[in-house]
Amino acid sequence: MSGYRWFNCAVAAVFAVAATLLISAPLSPAQAQVAEAATKPETAREPVDIATLGKAAGQPDESQQKGIAGKALDKVKEAAKQAGDIFGRVPCLPPKGGHKSMGSLPHVAGKLVAGAPVVIVAFGSSSTQGYGSSSPAFNYPNQLAERLRRQYPGADITVVNSGKGGEDAPEMITRLKSSVLDAKPDLVIWQVGTNAILRNLDPTVTINVVEEGIAAIQAAGADLVLVDPQYAPRVNERAENAGRMVRLLGRLAEIRRVGFFPRFEVMRDWHEQQAIPFENFVIADGLHMNDWGYACFAQLLGDDIVRSVGQIKLGIHVPSDVFAYRPM
Repeated sequence: MSGYRWFNCAVAAVFAVAATLLISAPLSPAQAQVAEAATKPETAREPVDIATLGKAAGQPDESQQKGIAGKALDKVKEAAKQAGDIFGRVPCLPPKGGHKSMGSLPHVAGKLVAGAPVVIVAFGSSSTQGYGSSSPAFNYPNQLAERLRRQYPGADITVVNSGKGGEDAPEMITRLKSSVLDAKPDLVIWQVGTNAILRNLDPTVTINVVEEGIAAIQAAGADLVLVDPQYAPRVNERAENAGRMVRLLGRLAEIRRVGFFPRFEVMRDWHEQQAIPFENFVIADGLHMNDWGYACFAQLLGDDIVRSVGQIKLGIHVPSDVFAYRPM
């Protein structure tokens, strides 16, 4: 429904209510016409000429009416924005533990300072692809793009979604060139490890392959952030394997001096420290995030990227050997 049509219907509805409340009062011809229009089904109504009715009823002229309509539409848009705010009922808060930088992102920072286009590739499996989100707009790469564009409104930022469901490091490494390096990224965000846990594979196999991928990404001159598995019921069923994977990925990020976003600890904080039920951020399969989960993940990841870029702009180089969020 167009904004003008919406306004016509809204005005008609308001007059209809007024007519009901003041049924005993005599109606002017203009008021009678509006009341009659309001009682008809929408498909049977004739367009109401607001300007004509306004003049007949002694209301403001056309220019004033347009101003009122514009204000009404602005209020509707603002209400829609607030209603659509995904954090409206559950706020997205960082973990309660001490915060540390994920490490510097010099390549991305240099591009932003120079006003050059920035290309970010989100590499991973189904939680990068966006399984569980209600639409592509709510997958984490698209939410991250929105976060960064709000922060850098004048920048040309592209976030490429190279997630493919069901994969882990061995499958990902075979398409690293075609899905990541050929895009000539300034930053690669690599989410990895969950499917290896679910398949009960030895975490060291994943780590060895990821290390090979890190070398190739660094050789291409791109910044890199590793993202570890999610904290979710199906992952937690294999707690020992999950714990090893999380520790080894974090250690590998320290050794190779790349960024690290500890998604496992962040999501555990949601559930254990912030008392958010799993169903508020994980879908019914007990594994994949919902719209809120992806949006909060993207928000916190984006916040860390902004901080890291800011450090480079200020001439501060922070080694990428510390956690973004230190576990409690």
